[in-house]
Amino acid sequence: MTKRIQDPIHGLMEFDDWVVKFIDTEHFQRLRSIKQLGTSYYVYPGASHNRFEHSLGVAHLAHSLVKRIRESQPNLGCSEKDLKCVTLAALCHDLGHGPFSHLFEGFIRKTRTDRIKWKHEEASIMMFNDILKKYKGIAGDLSEDDKQLIRDLITGNNTGDRPPYLFDIVSNKRNSIDVDKFDYLARDCYYLGMKSEFDFSRLMNYSRVSNNQIVYDFKESYNIYELFHTRYSLHKKAYKHFVGKAIDYMIIDALEAADENLKKSKKIIKRIRKRKLYKFVDGYLVPKELKEQFKRNKVTEKKIVKHRSNGAELEKDDVIVDIFNLNYGNEDENPIDNVEFYDKNQPNDVFKLEESQVSYLTPKQYDELYIRIFTRNRRKIKQIRKCFKKLLKKDYGIPNPMTYYSR
Repeated sequence: MTKRIQDPIHGLMEFDDWVVKFIDTEHFQRLRSIKQLGTSYYVYPGASHNRFEHSLGVAHLAHSLVKRIRESQPNLGCSEKDLKCVTLAALCHDLGHGPFSHLFEGFIRKTRTDRIKWKHEEASIMMFNDILKKYKGIAGDLSEDDKQLIRDLITGNNTGDRPPYLFDIVSNKRNSIDVDKFDYLARDCYYLGMKSEFDFSRLMNYSRVSNNQIVYDFKESYNIYELFHTRYSLHKKAYKHFVGKAIDYMIIDALEAADENLKKSKKIIKRIRKRKLYKFVDGYLVPKELKEQFKRNKVTEKKIVKHRSNGAELEKDDVIVDIFNLNYGNEDENPIDNVEFYDKNQPNDVFKLEESQVSYLTPKQYDELYIRIFTRNRRKIKQIRKCFKKLLKKDYGIPNPMTYYSR
């Protein structure tokens, strides 16, 4: 028996009974209350979608891709259990997200010194384990090895002996092309009101398994560039939007204060509701030749405050430093370098493509380091901006730093 769910991205999605059993758990249903894009909703009111529908979409795509592989390449021996494991891993991959999605990860890493590398996938596995414990028999005919495969597929780490190509589907550590991205890029663009030229359905249709990995028709090379360009654009325009990030810091402050001072937390939340937000002060896009220097000698709140004028009332807590990298999914590497292709005339021969075989107009640099400064005190914006520019000149030897507000 199947359950049909209408979706604005994928149309009518069908789920078998063994998937529905997981969907109908309280663990999965809680995802209805977790915004997919966290505080981006405060900037883009259309971005009201939740982790629930995203997870359904990822499961739908994973099931469709594995089903297609089974039908088009029966010689691979992809089993019914493989189909179930990949689909359930896709469904459960975001179970561990906390309030405001990725913001909660940042909060945990900041406040728990024993969790500085914590990721939501760890909690997803904990939630999956709890489902198995509380809902006896929910896994049906899946063995302990199958359950471990689901856990491995969520993290992308193959600890067993199952076919490596299965790990290209949900959380692809090899080249970052997976159905998780297919869904969230399409879904986020739709709800943000943004356009994308990336066509995931075409890419899926022109994929096959060869050399134990998923490879693509070489004619899809530019479509893959569009995938990574769309990801970069969404980070640049929406996920890292400075107003959304300011609200991120306010919520983290409120969560931290709640342990000891609930009144302070309430005051911060009231500021958000009245749009009395922390303010973006200035930013600096680090030139390629200076990136290593800034990585070795990081900009900090203390270093900025050090450049205050004599007698100025400027404290470290007035300043927030936000440092992040934007890239095409694999640090400073060209994403195509980790993708293998085939020619339909010789589908079993895989190869890589050179730039000259794709386009000379593709990017020449694939990551950027950005430093942004915020303040909790809106009256000190100009003062902090001056201190930041002094820091860049004196501490980093940049005679005329072209910051965000330089004109």
